[in-house]
Amino acid sequence: MRHLANPHRGTVLNLPDLVDIPFPSVDAAAPLKLLERCPAAARTPLREMPELAETLGIGALWVKDERGRMGLGSFKALGAAYVIACEAEAGEASGRTYVTASAGNHGLSVAAGARVFGARAKVFIAEQVPESFAQRLEAEGAEVVREGADYEASMAAAARAAEAPGHVLLSDSSWAGYVDRPHRLMEGYLALMAEVFEQIPEVPTHILLQAGVGGLAGAAAANARARWGDAPRIVVVEPENAPALLASIEAGGPVHAPGPPSCMGRLDCKEPSLIALKGLARDADDFVTITEDEGEKGAALAARFGLASTPSGAAGLAGIAAAGKWHAALGLGPEARVLAILSEQADG
Repeated sequence: MRHLANPHRGTVLNLPDLVDIPFPSVDAAAPLKLLERCPAAARTPLREMPELAETLGIGALWVKDERGRMGLGSFKALGAAYVIACEAEAGEASGRTYVTASAGNHGLSVAAGARVFGARAKVFIAEQVPESFAQRLEAEGAEVVREGADYEASMAAAARAAEAPGHVLLSDSSWAGYVDRPHRLMEGYLALMAEVFEQIPEVPTHILLQAGVGGLAGAAAANARARWGDAPRIVVVEPENAPALLASIEAGGPVHAPGPPSCMGRLDCKEPSLIALKGLARDADDFVTITEDEGEKGAALAARFGLASTPSGAAGLAGIAAAGKWHAALGLGPEARVLAILSEQADG
């Protein structure tokens, strides 16, 4: 495990790459309004886990359980489908083909949103994405294309395909010149935090947020700061094999962080979303990485306490379990009250 205290906390990274990049939205009103009209929408539970907290050596633990979100098995249901719903309201979605790259969950949201609103979905997946995810995407009506050894390669293929007439790119990442849809997509994730604010009995001292490109972490951190100010210590958890955010924070700007494939496949992203990076540089206190073994052990620990997920979905919990010598540096101990997100259901 590696730990980096954020040297930019509370400041703005005014770099050329980020000047025109917006901060994450903190206005949950629009996604909540749309969710009220969705028959598949229902609040996901916030589970208090006293026995797991004791095992982890902390005072209290709340786990936001996203495994049942809108029947899609992940928080991602709040993202791309929300973007498509907004465009459908404007009369722009019907007949379109939404193109994306995904390790599974984002693609499911694109596919479900396209199916509901009369559009089509074309999802590019990398070679290492499990066939079970390809089958789930197809079951939601998506055309699935395997291309590229990793997420970045499949994203490049998706971007090329999106140039065709009637096709538009709907990525969960952002880069210079591509911010509008991912910014709205991250806004959809705010519904998750709006629920937490109503469910949690007290302000947490710590929030553990797993990250791939950083969309969930960036949205949740920005919203937590807007609601709770500096009270929670926000810790971002990434795979050791894909530390895109930690490496970028350390470098003082966006970088590519190459590494071998990770068992935390939905977090195995080598480049950060620039919206997420800009927000987390301001809002996160710490960045940590976990090894492959730590990720697997975290998922096994979660399952032992009735929270069956994947190494990606349980990475926030794995970050607490793996902290070890970093407990003191992170302030994790008997007085800590921790919020974590179980972001997806178990495979299979």
